[in-house]
Amino acid sequence: MKVTQVLKKYSENVDVEIEESLKTIDPSSLGEASAHLTKAGGKKMRPALVVLCCESVGGKKEDAFKTAAAVELIHTFSLIHDDIMDKDDMRRGKPSVHAIWGEPMAILAGDTIFSKAFESMLETNIENVQPQRIMRAMSAAVDACIKLCEGQALDIGFEGKLDVKEEEYLNMIYKKTAALISAATKAGALIGGGTDEQIDALAEYGRLIGMAFQIQDDYLDVVSDAAEIGKPVGSDIVKGKMTLMVVHTLSKASDEDKERLIYILNQNDESLVDDAIALFEKYGAIEYTRNIALEDVKTAKELLNVLDDSDAKTALELFADFVIERTH
Repeated sequence: MKVTQVLKKYSENVDVEIEESLKTIDPSSLGEASAHLTKAGGKKMRPALVVLCCESVGGKKEDAFKTAAAVELIHTFSLIHDDIMDKDDMRRGKPSVHAIWGEPMAILAGDTIFSKAFESMLETNIENVQPQRIMRAMSAAVDACIKLCEGQALDIGFEGKLDVKEEEYLNMIYKKTAALISAATKAGALIGGGTDEQIDALAEYGRLIGMAFQIQDDYLDVVSDAAEIGKPVGSDIVKGKMTLMVVHTLSKASDEDKERLIYILNQNDESLVDDAIALFEKYGAIEYTRNIALEDVKTAKELLNVLDDSDAKTALELFADFVIERTH
């Protein structure tokens, strides 16, 4: 079994739920803008995790499709708004929503999708799932949405700030990336009828693979082939972005090397990428980053011991490995 097969297996059901949810939006221009990114592909990792966690605790996958669709809609809303803030005109190889419909309509599309997510969760069949569990799953999603916004605000606040501590950076990526993945795994366990021990373990599993996912992105930015990651190597360096490698290097570097790295980050110059990578290597930042991701995944897999053996559990183990084995 491959992760890509698992993703394909569940994405069709989730796509149907999303299409049903968005087809009633009026006017049609808002409907088209809202549906644009949902039709542009994407890994659909988060909704697959909802369904797998539901199944892993003995639940029926059909009961989790509404919540899985909701999680994907929340993720999509965040991408639409991110693209507006970052002024990115492309997403998943297609023009971003604001590039086609303009910023006002894109903001409305994001807001509509956000609302539709919770409508979808409320439509979960209460004959199969206790209403209390649906409410707890919604609470997890709401908390993740708040953290997502907090994480984005922290990320914006880091721009031009070169004294970010590792703890601050890890808190930012937890809120911006890992919180929603943790909510996905927790919600799936809730919908599936898991025990408190299983719910807590799967929520932490989601947090850890979410952290590893973002840290792996930092890592891939400097070790991958441009064709594999779909963007120039070192693009984070060129943008002057705060990554774990930058934070680690700045905390360990001599005054001269620190000054050099800060200079590079402020130049927006692709020709200086190799110089930055050389500094990362000098202070062991690349290996350090990779090791944190590996440790997070190792711990995440150990948490799955609360589950009985099943295909879903095996798939969750594969997911954890996929996070650090992927090349883009």
